[in-house]
Amino acid sequence: MKAIITGATGMVGKGVLLECLDDPRVEKVLVINRSELGIKHPKIMELIHKDFSEFSSVKTELSAYDACFHCMGVSSAGMKEEKFTELTYGISEALATTLFSLNSKMVFTYVSGSGTDSSEKGNTMWARVKGKTENMILNMGFKDAYAFRPGAILPERGIKSKTQLYNVLYILLRPLFPLMKRMKSVTTTSILGRAMINLYFEPQDLKHLEGRDMNWLGEP
Repeated sequence: MKAIITGATGMVGKGVLLECLDDPRVEKVLVINRSELGIKHPKIMELIHKDFSEFSSVKTELSAYDACFHCMGVSSAGMKEEKFTELTYGISEALATTLFSLNSKMVFTYVSGSGTDSSEKGNTMWARVKGKTENMILNMGFKDAYAFRPGAILPERGIKSKTQLYNVLYILLRPLFPLMKRMKSVTTTSILGRAMINLYFEPQDLKHLEGRDMNWLGEP
């Protein structure tokens, strides 16, 4: 399997990347970033792309891949709905549309969030926008597509969040990690990555996956 990963400079995307590098079933990984990742590995190809509002200009580099793990995202804190929609739905649509035109048999996995609103009509702005994004991807027509809805995600393998406050919280909570991992709603960066990879090889009827589903699919 040859996979594309977005958001590999973030906590979730890096977790997925590390699992891909370790898994012998994954032959090649293309990471799409705005800045260099800083990881060298025989499997990794890196595409520095500054404008995520369009991907048509890099179509040649995106061809011949089997899966896309779309892990990039932004916080809605302090953001107007129009801007959050542009950075969430707009980027995802540009990426998915381009990839679908190249390979409709691709498996596309999108990292959304627990509480996402599939009706697109709820009172919570971020949940509506992510619900709209999920619906667009799931209905695009790919061979298969999934929406991951993690709640709490615990970092593993030395991974850190890009949000400093979260890193402080993880340090404080680390003694409780063993207990937290027993909770169905809690997953880890490693489990999430393995779940994505396993879904490519073992398709599931369930398209919206919560923490407990990821834990089952990504268990060692």
